[in-house]
Amino acid sequence: MTRAIVLHETGGPENLIWEPVEVGVPGPGELRVRQTAIGVNFHDTYVRTGLYKTLSLPGIPGIEAAGVVELAGPGVAAFVPGDRICYVDPSYGAYSEVRLLPAALALRLPDAISDEAAASLLVRGLTACMLLRHTRRVLPGETLLIHAAAGGVGQLLVHWAKHLGARVIATVGSPEKAAIARGCGADEVILYRKENFVERVAALTHGRGVDVVYDSVGADTFSGSVDCLGYFGTLVNFGQSSGAVPPFPVSRLAARSNAVVRPILFHYSRERAARDAMVEETFRMVQAAVLRPRIGLRLPLSRAAEAHAALESRATTGAVILTV
Repeated sequence: MTRAIVLHETGGPENLIWEPVEVGVPGPGELRVRQTAIGVNFHDTYVRTGLYKTLSLPGIPGIEAAGVVELAGPGVAAFVPGDRICYVDPSYGAYSEVRLLPAALALRLPDAISDEAAASLLVRGLTACMLLRHTRRVLPGETLLIHAAAGGVGQLLVHWAKHLGARVIATVGSPEKAAIARGCGADEVILYRKENFVERVAALTHGRGVDVVYDSVGADTFSGSVDCLGYFGTLVNFGQSSGAVPPFPVSRLAARSNAVVRPILFHYSRERAARDAMVEETFRMVQAAVLRPRIGLRLPLSRAAEAHAALESRATTGAVILTV
């Protein structure tokens, strides 16, 4: 027997229950993994609340972790006991001390990257790679607006965007978070609770608007994000921490021939070759210190409910991880 966080019914953080579970031996093509660090993402909170109905209940949530291979099942030649691995699993199951994992999902972890760093940046780093390099390939000299720039993904976006030669305008909710965004390289920082970010962006760009908006906030910022776009600008909505975006008339996009996209990481990484290429590029950025993992909150796995509450309160900066 081992222990895991089990979700029996959707609801608040208190519905994440710490209880014994049984993990058997790995079958063909599987690994048994002793986990060491587990990433907590907004995606996990959407699953817990029932906004995303993608986990069969009762079930173990969580999509990313790092750990050590304990056993390799029949037919697995690429990994042996003792190998350090990390993974992203769209079928969930990460909130567990020990688990069975399809070997096809396992990624060998470079010696230079710690387990906690991997758990804090794999989904976020791959998301940044998807957003900046695939969904809308950013070019040197372009101007970007990045919301929630002090968050886990936001910090990586700012670092990587500056590496690509972009000008970055960041929005944050407090002076403390403004200092973090500036430390990541943001050229301009807007305190959205004190300033109208649409007006500030217009002033900072002399009315031109931005080339791309990266918006993970959703309901509270979406309409203003559209207004910030320049000609042929793209709004990339990749989250909804403030709630779902309400319907809007597509004709609004005609003002400057704009586009809106809603990318999903699992779609961009569904083919192994595409996933491996994104992982390689992301790890290369980490090893080159372009991406700098920053863990804002570290809690034991048994306290996953506290991690969810902290993330949803927007009180955290950087990544949230659970340790085993």
